[in-house]
Amino acid sequence: MAVAFEFRVGDIIDMSCPFTPTRVHAVRDDEIVVEWPWPTADPDSAGAGENGLVGLPAGPRTPGWDRELFRIRPRPGDLAAGDECQVGIPSILIRVIAVRPLEPTRATGRRPRPRREIEYLPAGPPLTAPASAVFDPDDGIPRVLELRFRPYAFLEPGDEVADARARVWRFETAWEWRPFDGRAGEAPTWPLMLLTRHGDSGDDSAAVDVGEATQTGSHHEELAQWAELAGLDAGPDGEAELDRHTGFADDTGLADDVGFDPEPDTDLLDTDLGGESDFDGEPVPAEPAD
Repeated sequence: MAVAFEFRVGDIIDMSCPFTPTRVHAVRDDEIVVEWPWPTADPDSAGAGENGLVGLPAGPRTPGWDRELFRIRPRPGDLAAGDECQVGIPSILIRVIAVRPLEPTRATGRRPRPRREIEYLPAGPPLTAPASAVFDPDDGIPRVLELRFRPYAFLEPGDEVADARARVWRFETAWEWRPFDGRAGEAPTWPLMLLTRHGDSGDDSAAVDVGEATQTGSHHEELAQWAELAGLDAGPDGEAELDRHTGFADDTGLADDVGFDPEPDTDLLDTDLGGESDFDGEPVPAEPAD
């Protein structure tokens, strides 16, 4: 499976996998064991136990059903050992909550060995305490992944920007902004001006893109759009869920303020805009740090 983008925390992705013919190996009370249609045994993974068989939950009332994306056709209740069936993933929206490199790669009994894992939650408010799951995007299974929305897609991790209030920030993810002055409790005020990318202050094209993308709208509106696509509402449940996965929420149930690391990064470029701004309108003097 070739992925045309690098995963980032906050990504909302439409995932599916074509239903592929295979055969039922065994039927049990809580699972259907099938011959996995994408066998990739790892001969160097001694004791990993890969035998080409995979057990999938037998139905919605089976433990693990809500964490398993793969489904069986026809209905598991109509199947017996030896029957032909199909395994695939119906289209589903997921939201990425972590991207983890695996070093060294993990022996699972299959090839290729995982070098990273993507932790996700299905879009929509959970009916119970949410249980995340992980997948390996490089495991050879022909998933179809479409990036539906990425908050702050016009920024890259490590970008340094100035906001309309002349505060300077380092962007890590939509949920992680590091202010140079170390003050917590506020979000960047749009529009934004790109100062450096990959340590370079001369990327004029990227600076234009960032300025145009933030000329209208706000931090609040960007995250509200994310929350809508993620299936989180503005009620009490939506507020709690948004707060759990972003680290910030307000009385509307949507993110507006960010909880920042109280310790400023002393290795960041010491930039002082001195109350001046390249944005239209009157500059706002930089406020002294507490």
